[in-house]
Amino acid sequence: MLVNARDMLQKAREGKYAVGQFNINNLEWTKAILLTAQEQNSPVILGVSEGAGKYMTGFKTVASMVAAMIDELGITVPVALHLDHGTYEGCYKCIEAGFSSIMFDGSHYPIEENVEKTKELVKVCAEKGLSIEAEVGSIGGEEDGVVGMGECADPDECKAIADLGVDMLAAGIGNIHGKYPENWPGLSFETLEAVKEKVGNMPLVLHGGTGIPADMIKKAISLGVAKINVNTECQLAFADATRKYIEAGKDLQGKGFDPRKLLAPGTEAIKETVKEKMELFGSVGKA
Repeated sequence: MLVNARDMLQKAREGKYAVGQFNINNLEWTKAILLTAQEQNSPVILGVSEGAGKYMTGFKTVASMVAAMIDELGITVPVALHLDHGTYEGCYKCIEAGFSSIMFDGSHYPIEENVEKTKELVKVCAEKGLSIEAEVGSIGGEEDGVVGMGECADPDECKAIADLGVDMLAAGIGNIHGKYPENWPGLSFETLEAVKEKVGNMPLVLHGGTGIPADMIKKAISLGVAKINVNTECQLAFADATRKYIEAGKDLQGKGFDPRKLLAPGTEAIKETVKEKMELFGSVGKA
């Protein structure tokens, strides 16, 4: 059974650990993440970008697949199905499809419009029992065609959004999607501390969790980050393991690859990546 992310993030905030959001792109990824969460006795958030939702034929398909998989695999740890970087229209589609949590990314709007749209979605989510994440300040890099320059969030704007009743807040603190460049200056903990002072006990979200040094991750958690998103690292692990399997020339037999065998190494690589991240975030055994 899907749950919203509200309780798991409040517990993480109080317990000084973070819950991992791992984005899903197909059945194999979803299965790998769910099984790892169960094995590690860790709560987990399955993130779905609008592009990934479209690839998997639509949000209703995704919600049905995840719900059925939880049942078939006997998953008992808390699992939230969360729209990642959702548009205003995408949020409503996921609400109708059966998601248990959404993110409305209004960071590219003027703050007044971000407040207006977020306020409306907060009301709808409260009525339906969903959790909602909002964003202030852009996350650098590109995701699903949305490009951000990585501007740090304005703490006063963060407070304006937090006061609307969102369950979690993504504040840009110099983090980016994708690989971090060699000249990346690191996270702005000065910004994070200022945001924390303004929003109090609001669980904060760190996007772009791939490649951030462990000491920065732990410091961010100590300053109120309760949810950390990981996508690129799983993509790289999956692609590398699959490539090595193909280059090894296994399972050819003159008829091409067996898809189940072809995807198995990548699936195992995702499980190892998720396990490592859960250990780093401190969520193991917290379900």
